[in-house]
Amino acid sequence: MSGFLAIIRQTVRLELRAGGGAAVALIFFLAVVTAVPFGVGPDLKLLARIGPAILWVAALLAALLGLDRLFGADREDGSLDLIIVSGEPLALYALGRAVGHWLATGLPIVVAAPVLGLLLNLDPPAMGAVALTLLAGSPALTLIGTVGAALTAGLPRGGLLIAILVLPLTVPVLIFGVSATTGALSDPEPFLAPFLFLCACSLAALALAPFVAAAALRLALE
Repeated sequence: MSGFLAIIRQTVRLELRAGGGAAVALIFFLAVVTAVPFGVGPDLKLLARIGPAILWVAALLAALLGLDRLFGADREDGSLDLIIVSGEPLALYALGRAVGHWLATGLPIVVAAPVLGLLLNLDPPAMGAVALTLLAGSPALTLIGTVGAALTAGLPRGGLLIAILVLPLTVPVLIFGVSATTGALSDPEPFLAPFLFLCACSLAALALAPFVAAAALRLALE
């Protein structure tokens, strides 16, 4: 357990230092959300209607940033080989990297989403619904992205390939996240069902992604 926590702390520290992916992801999220009102125009009703979907899409794209560096440094300096030789569970290592990446990048996006909702003319219930659904669904985005990062760990420049691999797998998370947010704001639309499916996506990713990422890392080192 101490080794698992150490991996989480190291990942958070690497993400937050200068040149890490945390600040880049948050700035990218801010830039995308800020650009939408200029593109849509001054129609406040339209902004309020599409605002939750814009926040979810921006969060999805921001979650992909920095994933190419998640395992790259450890592979280059031989740390991955040492972990495999030591007999430590590679799935636990992958999970630690994913948790650290989410704490450094995903959690700040969840916190910033309600504030940026003001730019999209969202009312307090809408901002709360977006934050709740992002909190439930963003771990799935990170875990799925971890699998993509593991699959491309052996490639010198796998950032674009990660996006190509990961984006189709994140579509269900995006659909349930936006549906749950819409259901929280519109009485005829259901909230609980898509929200539970969203939570199920995160739980399924938590159960499967570390083992798939571990297998992909082993293949990358062969």
